[in-house]
Amino acid sequence: MTTSIEIGRMLRAGTTGFIVGCRVDQLDVPQFGGLVRAPVTENYHIYGLIYDIHIDDDGLVRQLATADTVTPNTIADNRVHRNVPVEISALSVGYQQNGDLKHTLPPRPPLSLDIIYTCSPAEICAFTTAGRWGYFRHILRSTDLPVGELLATHIEQSQAAHLSHGDTGWAEGAVNEAITLLRDDYSTLMTVLGALSDALGESWKVGGAG
Repeated sequence: MTTSIEIGRMLRAGTTGFIVGCRVDQLDVPQFGGLVRAPVTENYHIYGLIYDIHIDDDGLVRQLATADTVTPNTIADNRVHRNVPVEISALSVGYQQNGDLKHTLPPRPPLSLDIIYTCSPAEICAFTTAGRWGYFRHILRSTDLPVGELLATHIEQSQAAHLSHGDTGWAEGAVNEAITLLRDDYSTLMTVLGALSDALGESWKVGGAG
């Protein structure tokens, strides 16, 4: 994926995050931990990190799920031709205003029906190097989210973007920053390091970690 791809439209939003409505046939693009962008105006874009993809049921789905047999054609028709309710939840991690990228919470949320895009590798590199990983604090303070898995998956995906642009040192810096931020929270640190081990393999063991 080298360009931004539309994944859905805004359903509801607040200062700390937003919910996007998505069609089933768009679900091969958004990923857990992925960085997305909501262009509110030409000069004001909000960035978020996907932390949940939720597929609701409805009356027909409940009937089909308990039927004795369900044909492939029925499944395809239900997924393609009907509006199966899919919601993507994103944590706000920063914004861009008049060309300046910031890792603070956006001054105002996106609006209903705004289009949401995935971030291209170039956009990921630009956002993740705009400051000294300041947006990590938005992830680490979210105690009701799977912080370890979210941070590890985000670092894994961002590492791929940086490697595609010739930057081999970003992931090491990111992992060391996470370790520094969590030095007084042993339980969360162990969770994050365990998730990083699963996501990155041996390459995450930097700065004496592990």
